[in-house]
Amino acid sequence: MAIENNAGKGKKTKISIVIPALNEEEGIEKTIQAIPKSELEDMGYDVQILVVDNGSTDGTGELARKAGAEVIYEPRRGYGSAYKMGFAHASGQIIATADADLTYPMAEIPNLVRILEDKAVEFITTNRLDHLNGNAMSLRNRLGNALLNLTVRLLFKINLKDSQSGMWVFKRSILDNLLLRSDGMPFSEELKLEACYFARCRWKELPIQYKTRLGKIKLRVWRDGLGNLFYLIRKRVIR
Repeated sequence: MAIENNAGKGKKTKISIVIPALNEEEGIEKTIQAIPKSELEDMGYDVQILVVDNGSTDGTGELARKAGAEVIYEPRRGYGSAYKMGFAHASGQIIATADADLTYPMAEIPNLVRILEDKAVEFITTNRLDHLNGNAMSLRNRLGNALLNLTVRLLFKINLKDSQSGMWVFKRSILDNLLLRSDGMPFSEELKLEACYFARCRWKELPIQYKTRLGKIKLRVWRDGLGNLFYLIRKRVIR
């Protein structure tokens, strides 16, 4: 993936927190407010909060700006499209990600960054499935995730427990070695496969708490699930 490196050249390391958002007016402000920016700054980091408005029609972008985020627009709909645009505009040497619906524990970002730095790893992904809160994920979605995770292990021989998690912390420099083609939902699994399998980055998968989302569910279970499954097969045959 060819992404221009705009990382700052000052003494402080910068962390860019990239959040894709499509019609997330119910959760976007609370998600931004939950970011422990002061704690990260006390750790010695500069912090960029970057929301990628993926064509919202409900004022998500304006709400994000009022909450203190930098907002960029990606009119081409798609989870992957939004993240590619966000990564291209991220100016930090470290990138952290989360959804805009408050499902992911933003308070864990400092700890994940510490592990990234202290353990000399390049890519951290997270496992939602061991610590699901209440009705955060339906039984159907759990079974779908289990099938996708099994497929990853069988095809790529890597022990990912949650191939679909959307919270990652990684060194921006690894993007130069990743071939990210998907503009849609398969982007999440593709990023992990590129980092952990193809690029052979030093990586860890860590457990997190996963909560019930704020706002309307957008995941199209059968279409997205089957699409992700077929993408895994395609990725194994043709990178």
